[in-house]
Amino acid sequence: MTSLLKERPIQPRPSREELLSRVPALVAEIAKGAAQRDLDRQLPFEAFRLFRDSGLSALRVPVALGGPGGSVVDYIELIAAIGAADSNVAHALRSHFNYVENVVLSAPTQRDAGAIELILAGKLFAGAHTEQGTARPGEVTTTIVRQGDSFRLNGRKWYATGTAFADFASFSALDEGGQIVGVLLPVDRPGIQILDDWDGMGQRLTASGGVILDNVEVFPHEFARRSLENLVGRHCSTLRQLHLAASAGGAVRNVLADGLDYVRKQARSAAHSMAETARQDHFVQQVIGEIAANSLAIDALLAEGARALDHTVAAFATNDEAQIEASLLASALTTARVQIVLGQLGPRTAERMFELGGGSVTSRKYNFDRHWRNIRTVLNHNPLLHKSRIVGDYLLNGTTTHLKEGKVF
Repeated sequence: MTSLLKERPIQPRPSREELLSRVPALVAEIAKGAAQRDLDRQLPFEAFRLFRDSGLSALRVPVALGGPGGSVVDYIELIAAIGAADSNVAHALRSHFNYVENVVLSAPTQRDAGAIELILAGKLFAGAHTEQGTARPGEVTTTIVRQGDSFRLNGRKWYATGTAFADFASFSALDEGGQIVGVLLPVDRPGIQILDDWDGMGQRLTASGGVILDNVEVFPHEFARRSLENLVGRHCSTLRQLHLAASAGGAVRNVLADGLDYVRKQARSAAHSMAETARQDHFVQQVIGEIAANSLAIDALLAEGARALDHTVAAFATNDEAQIEASLLASALTTARVQIVLGQLGPRTAERMFELGGGSVTSRKYNFDRHWRNIRTVLNHNPLLHKSRIVGDYLLNGTTTHLKEGKVF
């Protein structure tokens, strides 16, 4: 007997080129109202809906695993482009792309159950592992204990960046044997309460505050298989750092865009200026030129850092441990140097923007100070002085201690 129901044809997944062609329109939508959102503290849920619908969340999944096969260069440029629209959105995607990178580079036995399928379905990932009030960073007091056929998770996490916008979140906890384990849970699981209590002066819309875990049920298959301390984990640690830099680099692009728009539409020439309009004022032109040059320099460095990470990805495919180790060191050192220079150019560029006008450029309606606040907040995530010291120690003495830890240095 012939079925009257026709099978629905499988829709082909978008190619890398098709996905990247969607970026300009996505960025333009995210940019709408970004300054006002920051003023009003309105979390960008709509921006994340648009991002989820774009399919770009699966950009880094290789063709062999059913994805578009986007490179790290593609991904970092995507984050910088989104950062130029709203650095909060760019920053809040960090945990998602970190998770995807770890999954696609890990062996099948080390991937969380169904992870590839969830990523290709457009699900977003985030999570929180840090806790407040511990003696040292990285210590965990959250607990997970067996209760019948499942487990119960209890604790409070911090720096849950992006979790409010995600579908799944990972958390670390101490098991009954005192070992740290990880779990991956749907964020709508009863007992998970995501708080919007991040009180930083910048990046206020990243949902980087706390998560309360109140007797959350965890099933055996939800324990994470991934390792954060192996070679792939070290690669992802560097990737997370470059993602932060790309978010701030995008904010510098935003400084240039806002500066040009302000001068063309609003700014007046100074009382002592010989120019009739601000756009004809030589000093205004000089400031715009400096901002543009700084933005280009940062973009070039971000691309160099991304290329170094792509070399590491290629090295993993060779299974040559010496080549992998060399590429991991090179990418970590490159990203650290990118961040050091960004730390010098980024805040200065955001501050120089205020030379484009008089008192009116400081008006709250423009909210131009958000750029400095956001860039400074991103740079405060990890101590730049420590990065400089480690780079210098390596170049002078060949010291690789912190470079090999796979931790933030």
